[in-house]
Amino acid sequence: MKVKPLTTHEVGSLAKPNWRVKALTGRTLSDRDIEQAAEWSAILELNGDSKQLISILIKRENFSDQDKATIRKFSGIFGTRLLEKSGLDLVYDGEQNRIEMYEFPIRRSDGFNFLGHVRSFDNKYYRKARCVEKPSVRELFHVEEFLEIKSYASKPLKVPITGAYTIVDWSFDEHYMKQLNITDTDFLRKRRNVRAEFLTDVSRELIYPNIRALIKAGAKYIQIDEPAATTKRNEIDLFIQSVIDSVGDISNEMFLTLHICFSDYTLLFPGIRKLEGIVNEIHLEYANRDTRELGTSSNKRKGYKLLDTLKNYDFIVGLGTIDVHTDFVEPAELVRDRILYAVNKVGDPEKIFVAPDCGLRTRNWRISFEKLRNMVEGTRMAEKILGLR
Repeated sequence: MKVKPLTTHEVGSLAKPNWRVKALTGRTLSDRDIEQAAEWSAILELNGDSKQLISILIKRENFSDQDKATIRKFSGIFGTRLLEKSGLDLVYDGEQNRIEMYEFPIRRSDGFNFLGHVRSFDNKYYRKARCVEKPSVRELFHVEEFLEIKSYASKPLKVPITGAYTIVDWSFDEHYMKQLNITDTDFLRKRRNVRAEFLTDVSRELIYPNIRALIKAGAKYIQIDEPAATTKRNEIDLFIQSVIDSVGDISNEMFLTLHICFSDYTLLFPGIRKLEGIVNEIHLEYANRDTRELGTSSNKRKGYKLLDTLKNYDFIVGLGTIDVHTDFVEPAELVRDRILYAVNKVGDPEKIFVAPDCGLRTRNWRISFEKLRNMVEGTRMAEKILGLR
């Protein structure tokens, strides 16, 4: 699939607005919650389109199921418009329709039982599950969501989907582990084998059918999110095989991004070469490790050392240019310099996509909007210098 040099996109999540969270969890809305909905309606130039939302929110509480469905839909419209207004080339809805990246797919799969809530890194909570039988699809994860967003989006969509390795790594395994006996002399080898079996089944029975259904529904850009990819250094090969099994025979029917965040990326090499020709873009985090100083020298762009390795692989570099863990709004000039440095290292602007390091769910909408607009502006500056505009 032919793509534009320095294509801009957001990695996945945006924070959910208070009016959505409170309404869907049975809490009473405040005046400020309603004011924020009206303010963002104006910022995003939704004009009269959001009158229905405001008329529901002013009830403040006791929302009907239909009210909640409408509120959820408008949350998706707002998230999509925010990304479009920021100027991104590829958008989605900031995962406004989803509870959380692990719990959302597990809820729609058979073979798992939820146990209770656990805390994630940013003090959010999600329900962790145990695998009790071979996983299978009960309900396709994202097709309905994709078609709804497509109905009101004005730009191409990129659908994020949680990868098999992360689902397996974040689940308790009670089904496959039954094959093991702790007294076996080759316990570790058998333990690895059942882990591989669990991964194969999740890849082929959950992820592949959902990606195939999305392609059939018209999705052209799909992103597999794998935050757990490098958490076990002796399983990198299992992770890579899970991506291959998840994509199967449909890799040439889409543009596929693999997103891995906040880890020791050196563990991926050289094994990740097996994904050449299957994965189009490898998106990693760089800005979080970088300085805030302007310039295109190596001592200024300390966070981008991995490009020395990645440039030798046949992937588009998904370049993290925005730190998602701070309210510091990167100047457009800083984004520009990060891009120019990357292009110089890789040698071809067609092999660079521009994005934040990760999803922006930890930032409020004002900060996220400013960061993304500056990211797009910095990309335009780089394009001009490179003669692409």
